[in-house]
Amino acid sequence: MTGVADQVFVLARRSVVRTVRQPANVVAPVLFPLMLLAVNSGGLKAETKLPGFPTNSFVAFALAVPFIQGALFATMNAGTDLARDIQTGFLNRLSLTPMRGIALLAGQLGGVVTMSVVQAAVYLSVGLAVGVRLESGPLGALVLFAFAVLVALGFGALGAFAALRTGSGEAVQSLFPAFFVFLFLSSMNIPRNLISITWFRDVATANPVSYLLECVRSLVINGWDGQALALGFGIAAGIAVVALALSSWALRVRMART
Repeated sequence: MTGVADQVFVLARRSVVRTVRQPANVVAPVLFPLMLLAVNSGGLKAETKLPGFPTNSFVAFALAVPFIQGALFATMNAGTDLARDIQTGFLNRLSLTPMRGIALLAGQLGGVVTMSVVQAAVYLSVGLAVGVRLESGPLGALVLFAFAVLVALGFGALGAFAALRTGSGEAVQSLFPAFFVFLFLSSMNIPRNLISITWFRDVATANPVSYLLECVRSLVINGWDGQALALGFGIAAGIAVVALALSSWALRVRMART
């Protein structure tokens, strides 16, 4: 077990270092969600005057979006890096060493989780700097970090699965627009109960991304909402379990080919 832990640590460190050496992979997941937050907060702040809107600060309402959007970037980064390892033959060389397959996957996702903590810290710091206050308090901040890690783990594993199945960074990157559609067809910009268009409300209700967003909002706006937290963590855990199972299977198939 110590050997596996060492392998995971080395590969996770490699993943983080490789990401840091590519500024676009660090700046984009941090800056782009914050830019979208600023644009939406400026253009949609009138929504706070709607009867039943949960807060008088649209920034507090929209702060959930960067956390989920950052996880989508984790999908692309994790998968693209792993696909590059496949294309360059690095995975083939590793298969000739005593490295365990699970260490490769855990190390790659360990790098994704590390970056997700950094992203979450930046998003939360920006929110606090502009006046947002967590109704759930300091403990809520810890829960928020745990949720960000779980979501990043799930989406990162999906990216790893795509990379292992296709071996193509371009194929992994093509997933990002598809996932982004799920974000826009959710309660991203307005609470589900205030959506007047029936079909859109039904789609947002069926969309699991809505519940991920509402889990974050419950910690920021409501304090402690057991139902929102249970749904958010349950869906995030379900995505993580399914994605990890798929990526582990794809890794076995890929290693068997080599």
